Amino acid sequence: MSSSSSRKVCVIGAGPGGLANAILMAKAGARVTVFERAARVGGRCSALESEGFRFDTGPTFFLYPRVLEEIFRSVGRDLWREVPMKRLDPQYRLVFGAGGHLDATPHLEKMRAAIATLAPQDADAFVRFLKDNRTKMERFRPILESPFDRRRDLLRPAVLKAIPLLRPWLSVAHDLRRFFVDPRIITAFSFQSKYLGMSPFQCPSLFTILAFLEYEYGVFHPAGGCSAVSEKMAEVARDLGVTIRLREPVKELKFQGRTAVGLSTASGDDSFDALVINADFADTMQRLVPERLRRRWTNKRLQRAKYSCSTFMLYLGIEGCYDQLPHHTIYIAADYQKNLDEIEKLQVLSEDPSFYVQNAGVTDQTLAPPGMSTLYVLAPVPSQTSNIDWKTQTRPFRDRMLRQLARLGLHDLEDRIRYEKITTPDDWRARHGLYRGATFSLAHNFGQMLLGRPHNQFEDLKHVYLVGSGTHPGSGLPVIYESARISARIMCKSMGLPFPDQETNGVPSGEVLPNHRSREGAFTPSAMQEP
Repeated sequence: MSSSSSRKVCVIGAGPGGLANAILMAKAGARVTVFERAARVGGRCSALESEGFRFDTGPTFFLYPRVLEEIFRSVGRDLWREVPMKRLDPQYRLVFGAGGHLDATPHLEKMRAAIATLAPQDADAFVRFLKDNRTKMERFRPILESPFDRRRDLLRPAVLKAIPLLRPWLSVAHDLRRFFVDPRIITAFSFQSKYLGMSPFQCPSLFTILAFLEYEYGVFHPAGGCSAVSEKMAEVARDLGVTIRLREPVKELKFQGRTAVGLSTASGDDSFDALVINADFADTMQRLVPERLRRRWTNKRLQRAKYSCSTFMLYLGIEGCYDQLPHHTIYIAADYQKNLDEIEKLQVLSEDPSFYVQNAGVTDQTLAPPGMSTLYVLAPVPSQTSNIDWKTQTRPFRDRMLRQLARLGLHDLEDRIRYEKITTPDDWRARHGLYRGATFSLAHNFGQMLLGRPHNQFEDLKHVYLVGSGTHPGSGLPVIYESARISARIMCKSMGLPFPDQETNGVPSGEVLPNHRSREGAFTPSAMQEP
């Protein structure tokens, strides 16, 4: 290895995990180069811009800012000043095909009253749900912030203390039956498993904390969308000396035995002391790492692994704005269990698909030309399967989705469309390199968590580290940022570099988020107050 003052790190992929790792490693003193196949940063958390419209490609919910806030603070920056955000209230509207709707609000009494309108017997259980998951989050936070590389890691005191709360024999939906009776209310606190691309009837009970995080810490809209966060991270990285090379996919990795030592792109060769893989795990392994070097993650194992669902996307630029539609709306199919089975088991397209629509124009008028707005529509669908030929099914399913949107009162949508782009599972595979078009990477079933996921310090190769949704802790922006921090901490120890501690440098320090609420209003650094 080279001297500690000139350690070189190469990062494949400028997604949220790759950018966060690059920031931390650059602050630690490494020379960092990021290679990105696309024309802009962000990966699945990038922007789509065309004809004056701007869309987030992937994530639109910005949850639990705490992790990224701490990463920014560790390099002397303030996330809340760098990325203005607005806390949403309502957080989203749930429209039930079985009847009724629920405006989810972070205000305790208002939410209790809203639940009581739909299901009086479930109203008081909301407080018990929050209390139970507050304890669960406290117990699991040390686990989600630590690497899992060896079996003995499962015997750490924090893990043993948390096991009674894990209830591995229960799914998210089944765990919620300990609190709620009405299927609609259970769905209101379990649909968040779709953030991981999983059915709430299959997702492990740990992930009831996803709904808890929304109510405890808020759902935010960053000005310019979640992609603006990625763009700010790239700016911070460059300020720290990181080189980001866009439109430069990695063509080959070079090895000495089981040690990764270099890579090749169309521009030439680069050597490194450490390699960070932020690209899709299953695709990258099969494309860049010879199978003879992969003891655990062989092609056979990758092909047999469980993957998340995919998504069908409509990015619509429209005339005017649907002011009656909240920023986030989720429609739940009348027979939700059937809809989930069609996605995960039968692998067919639903006649009554659940879907999500973001109407960002009611919050952020910068995303479209004057007098226009954007609609982002997402329907969970099976990952690539021989059952669905998207060459013939794309247009019919698009028309079906427009009919579904009419359920929300958008009856004249077709006539108001001025820009349209569609993304199918085939497109996720071709454009973004996602294995089987699985938008959320490896599934989070019990066998593919903790030690069951590819390790942050990749177990099959030396000097290779993983960040992103394909490693521990998993999918979703907060845990992807955490994966970057875990990997950076391991790398710094291995390379003899000082891991960046949280600094002040004029940046507010301490706990800013837990059990507090931001003021409503314009995009401003979030001053916190109780509701």
